[in-house]
Amino acid sequence: MATTEKLGHENVEHLEKAPDTEHTGLDENALPSYDDKETKRILRKCDVRLLPVLVLLYILSFLDRSNIGNANIAGLSETLGLVEHQYNYCLMIFFFPYALLEVPSNMILKLLTPSLWIAILMLCWGTVMTLQGIVQSYHGLLLTRFFLGVTEAGFFPASSYLLTTWYCRFELQRRMAVFYAGAAISGAFSGLLSYGIIQMDGVGGLEGWRWIFILEGIATVAVGTTVKFILPDSPRQASFLEDWEKDFMMERLEQDAGTAAGHVDYDDKFSIKSLTGVLSEWKLWVTIVCCWGNSIIIYAYTYTVPTIVVSLGYENAIAQLVTVPLYVAGVISVLLFAWLADKHHVRWVFVVGPYSIAMVGCIALLAIPAEGYAGVKYFFLFFIPVGAYAGIVSILSWMGNNLAPSWKRAIGMAFVLTGTNLGGLVGSNIFISSQAPAYPLGYGLCLGVLCAAICAAGILAVAYRRINRKREAMSVEEIRAQHSDAELTQMGDKSPLFRYVL
Repeated sequence: MATTEKLGHENVEHLEKAPDTEHTGLDENALPSYDDKETKRILRKCDVRLLPVLVLLYILSFLDRSNIGNANIAGLSETLGLVEHQYNYCLMIFFFPYALLEVPSNMILKLLTPSLWIAILMLCWGTVMTLQGIVQSYHGLLLTRFFLGVTEAGFFPASSYLLTTWYCRFELQRRMAVFYAGAAISGAFSGLLSYGIIQMDGVGGLEGWRWIFILEGIATVAVGTTVKFILPDSPRQASFLEDWEKDFMMERLEQDAGTAAGHVDYDDKFSIKSLTGVLSEWKLWVTIVCCWGNSIIIYAYTYTVPTIVVSLGYENAIAQLVTVPLYVAGVISVLLFAWLADKHHVRWVFVVGPYSIAMVGCIALLAIPAEGYAGVKYFFLFFIPVGAYAGIVSILSWMGNNLAPSWKRAIGMAFVLTGTNLGGLVGSNIFISSQAPAYPLGYGLCLGVLCAAICAAGILAVAYRRINRKREAMSVEEIRAQHSDAELTQMGDKSPLFRYVL
């Protein structure tokens, strides 16, 4: 449990008096808990200014990378003359730069500010998206997909890290869920939007699928121009918070180490140890396997589900609409499981549970005969987004909870997301058109990946529990006799005073 949730209510009366500008901090042993009225009020101010912006940006990000699936059933492959596996290659090439540039991107983020860096990224990928609407060949599409991966690479790790700099550990997953729900919302919105846009077929002499890319790219550029002004960078720089509220937010974050004596450093400087500490951390490698339960499954699903729905007997245009409820179910599950995870102060249970739901869907879709049973197949298609979307939010929150100090967290989260998104290379190639409508390779591989991800979550839970028990066997006096306060803070999550979230 976070320190702030253990501590008393002595300061609530003091907070409600709105201290003068000379007040620079709160008594570190008397911070209000999350349940305090004043704390909730301050957090709501942060939620209102931060979350809607991030959700909007993520909707645009996920929409721009996944709308190729909608464009494909609207005629992209036919117009460009794509043959054999060329469409899959265009899906796959996105993930090489997208995955490999995430760590460098988060390092740039730490040197700039989140609002400036994300604004630059959005302007770049919106331009690439617009240009994708005028490609004339397979090679043109391949090139724009590559540069879309280059320009989108930094957004998700930057946004995920940004959330960890605003919220304490058991306040994080609900906010991460609201942000990540943008992916599921964009999946639903993509179908509706594409259905409307393809009605523009012939306007300006362009096919409907081209207008999907052009209009969504222009929208991204337009929003990107505003990001520097609407996205707050940190509690310390938040213009909408009073000075004493900034101090209060930062003090809570710095003391959120899992014990009353532990602290987390948010002002650390980059060092080679920040990078080597991430690369040598075996738990982060296991976390990547855990994340594949989302990335391989969801990318395969997002790119293929419109085609799967068509195979159930729906016309192309109607298939765009029929995918919408699938993603709505994903949004609901993300929010529900996140609320439960924060309420019960546990992560691994809400990785294993949702992934198990996705497994049921894969097993059922493998078992149902290829021909017929369209309604039953459609029903079990719901299980995949319900499970895979919710599981990844628990993992990302878990990872953010257990990495400190701030440079290690920024690099570590980007490193895991690099490995995670390499799973997109697999996901974009496992649903082979020649295996439609049964897709045995696709569903079978998804099932195996989910099993591996569940095992990885179990390994992490056991490892974190053992480390916590070992640290709990030491008294604070013993620890302070061996290390200075500065050393303990610099050690981050390796400090004996730091407790891992399970």
